[in-house]
Amino acid sequence: MKKILLFTVIVMFQAITAIAADNPNNDQVRQRNFNATQKYYEELTSGTVQNGAELNLIMTMLPKGGDLHSHYSGALYSETYIDWLEKLNYCIYSENDPTQQAEKYRVETRPQISEAARKICRSADSVRKDAGFYREVLKRWSNKDYNNHYHEQSAPDLQFFDTFGYFWAASNYSYKEGINILKERAKAENLQYLETMFKGAPDVDKPALAKRINDLPQHADEKDIYLALSAYADFMATDPEAQQKISEYVKSMEAVVAGVDNNDFKIRLLSYVSRNNPPAQIFSGLYSAFAATQKTKVLVGINIVGPENGYVAMRDYKLHMQMFKFLNQRFPGTRLSLHAGELVLGMVPPEGLKFHIHDAVEIAGAKRIGHGVDISHELNALDLLASMKAKKVAVEVNITSNDFILGVKNEAHPVNLYRRFGVPFVISTDDPGVSRNNLSGEYVLFVSRYKPSYKELKEVVFNSIRYSFLRDEEKASELDSLKRRFDRFEASVEKLTRALKEK
Repeated sequence: MKKILLFTVIVMFQAITAIAADNPNNDQVRQRNFNATQKYYEELTSGTVQNGAELNLIMTMLPKGGDLHSHYSGALYSETYIDWLEKLNYCIYSENDPTQQAEKYRVETRPQISEAARKICRSADSVRKDAGFYREVLKRWSNKDYNNHYHEQSAPDLQFFDTFGYFWAASNYSYKEGINILKERAKAENLQYLETMFKGAPDVDKPALAKRINDLPQHADEKDIYLALSAYADFMATDPEAQQKISEYVKSMEAVVAGVDNNDFKIRLLSYVSRNNPPAQIFSGLYSAFAATQKTKVLVGINIVGPENGYVAMRDYKLHMQMFKFLNQRFPGTRLSLHAGELVLGMVPPEGLKFHIHDAVEIAGAKRIGHGVDISHELNALDLLASMKAKKVAVEVNITSNDFILGVKNEAHPVNLYRRFGVPFVISTDDPGVSRNNLSGEYVLFVSRYKPSYKELKEVVFNSIRYSFLRDEEKASELDSLKRRFDRFEASVEKLTRALKEK
């Protein structure tokens, strides 16, 4: 009887030990799995010749945390927009004909057009059935095939930004469907949080007050700027039309993400304005954006978008930053992620590279910087880097778009500068539909080009939740979820390495 009891105890102990050995929540097992994953990762990333396919496999499996720099309309692939054109009953011009207001590759939205225009405007189904023209449309509506064979090329930055004008007519077909496409794509690559620039804030025109802002000289005194902004802000605060537009904007943002959040995925939205619009229009939109973020947890921050090298964007940059500063005082606690420093030498005169990141951080009060590519050209760059580190201002690094739009890649990219000076950063996608990439692909580029240690790679992933604009309690929950995801990931990699050794 004693022998049977002893045997039973031994079997139970072995069973418990076996369970513990595979339990990723066990500290010893967790450390073993981490060590195995770290070693395997180092094998994949060391040396000059890397196993790209295997690295892509692991980066796809890798928990990604969040994507903090994503434009909704640029995140969806052109194939989706062509599908939506069919539902909208729009067509795409296959030829240029100024007499018919027809431009090749443009979408026709008018319900009634002439017979001549109809002959050269092709339905979505017709486009899909013509392999050659279908490919042409994808090439014009995205960066597809831009670098790998002959392409009717405009400048890369124009090619990139022009794509939005082609698919814009289809982009508002079904925000709900679009959001769910992005959700399923995110979950497929182990992404748990998306913070996307979704829809611009509404503006309301008040001509007399607008003139005061639009007529401000380029180097206006801050006092004069604030007087003009204050008058317009007071109008926006009391005008029934403005308040109604803000309320409707909030309701529409809440409606589009209703029911999307679950235990595996969360989404939040950023409001924005276009930096190449007239100053008063930008300020009116910014006021709406700031006011809207106070009314809902769905809108978590504000940005300013558009080509930073545009004439108006360059001329009014300092005024824009003053607008953010002014509205920060009216609406304290609003979080800003600002496109700044998406410029290179030669794109603008040298003096245009000297202050954009500085002003976004020190004047506007940005908590995150989108791109930040021209940091080494900034005046007092060392002081700025130290300030960004001390203030924990994170940089949103968009490797693919920086390569394509600016021609900045490999050792020319400032990500190593930010790493060296301890400035936090995250890896993000920008416009993956336009760039024909995803977040896993961005991580493949990051690890293959810049060879971070596995420990640093994890830190960058965790930064994507730490520097998100989620509320504190939501952020804590997502960090816990990310830890569990890494436990499971490292357990899977450890099993993979054991299987590979046995072959």
